[in-house]
Amino acid sequence: MNIQVSHENELLLNTVRAFMEDEIFPHEDEVDRLGEVPEDLGRQVEARAKELGLYACNLPEEIGGGGLDLTAQHLIEREFGKATHALHSWAARPTEILLACEGDQRERYLLPCVTGEKRELFALTEPEAGSDAMGMKSTARRDGDDWILNGTKHFISGPCMPDFAIVFAATGEDETPRGPRKRVTAFLVDVGLRGFDCREGTRSVSYRGYKTYQLSFEDVRLGPDQVLGEEGRGFEIAGQWLSMGRIWVGASCCGKAERILDMATEWAATRRQFGKPIGQFQATGFRLANGKMNLRAADLMVLDAVNRHQEGRMEDQDAAMVKVFCSEMLGQIADDAVQVHGGMGLMEELPIQRLWRDSRLERIWDGTSEIQRHIITRSMLRPLGG
Repeated sequence: MNIQVSHENELLLNTVRAFMEDEIFPHEDEVDRLGEVPEDLGRQVEARAKELGLYACNLPEEIGGGGLDLTAQHLIEREFGKATHALHSWAARPTEILLACEGDQRERYLLPCVTGEKRELFALTEPEAGSDAMGMKSTARRDGDDWILNGTKHFISGPCMPDFAIVFAATGEDETPRGPRKRVTAFLVDVGLRGFDCREGTRSVSYRGYKTYQLSFEDVRLGPDQVLGEEGRGFEIAGQWLSMGRIWVGASCCGKAERILDMATEWAATRRQFGKPIGQFQATGFRLANGKMNLRAADLMVLDAVNRHQEGRMEDQDAAMVKVFCSEMLGQIADDAVQVHGGMGLMEELPIQRLWRDSRLERIWDGTSEIQRHIITRSMLRPLGG
């Protein structure tokens, strides 16, 4: 690990590592083979996470969460990144967007997610609005004090069938200096409401067992108490979460890269060809050296972004740089690890092929590499009028 930690966080790190060794790593192959996490196994992971204080560790103590600061959360996300998302997602870290809940919403949505009585989905992506979130077709119109929601969401991920979804829909249009812009609002929508269909969607070859859901809304009636935050401020709420979410993706990528690089290094040190370990051949050794350097740089970028956020000076471009650099670093290390292992790198007997498949998704979800580069470019050009 490239990071120095305090004594207190060293104890936390040891707890997380023991949790991974006992509850997560032993079941990865089974979950990948089945394409799902058996519910009894998921509940076992969930229960153990609660015992260790890892469940909802990202939320404040005053509402029953773990109250960990960002430095501690960074360590957890990095360790969790070493394993399949399908399993460690049962040790839930509910989205911080729920902290925007007010009044009865806290008892109905926020607090049950802290205790594990309820699970939520973050529903933004649509079939025709992936990278272009402003192109969403989902709408909500007023009907008296209520709202009528229509539309579709897909690629909405979670470990199990949710109890409710945080759904983003256009509720009007505003004029801006750059032209008309959709006014987007976040809604809390309970599974089971008339007109709301929530079902399992297509399966991904990355993180098998971590499910995607297809959500459709046909004249779903929502009360005024199901608006999260203020009408028209949905993207502001989402933006607060997406920035940190991208940093946590970066931390997760660093953890997975470390695990893969360790496997490749051990293989290169013990696999012999032409009378010597293959790591002694420059073509192999340089792959390992490049991976080591890039992982060090990625870890430092994540740590810098965490510090910037804690000091209140993080910008969108900071999170974007972490997301694109770390995910592409991981992709290169995973691809090199397959090459170092040769044919065995693609055989199911070894975990390299699974980690390689899992790594590919990181450059797509939470904003593609192309979107991250767009955010960075925009931040460079706009101050100059470009």
